[in-house]
Amino acid sequence: MICLICRQAELIYGSTSIPFERDEFRLLMRNVPAQVCPNCGEAVVDEDVAAELLKKTEDIFEQGLQDEVRDY
Repeated sequence: MICLICRQAELIYGSTSIPFERDEFRLLMRNVPAQVCPNCGEAVVDEDVAAELLKKTEDIFEQGLQDEVRDY
């Protein structure tokens, strides 16, 4: 798949970090599997990864934690 942002390269499988913020809650989820553009760095996650990521983030938020860094 060609990168949707730069349209200069094919996406390759790799990983990325995704930040989340809600009020005082901040989370950085590292090593998230994604397709990454080697030209501009844009990352795209699959639908099942995105759903799992949102569930994990909500679980961490409900624990009352404020600043967290986690691996996927």
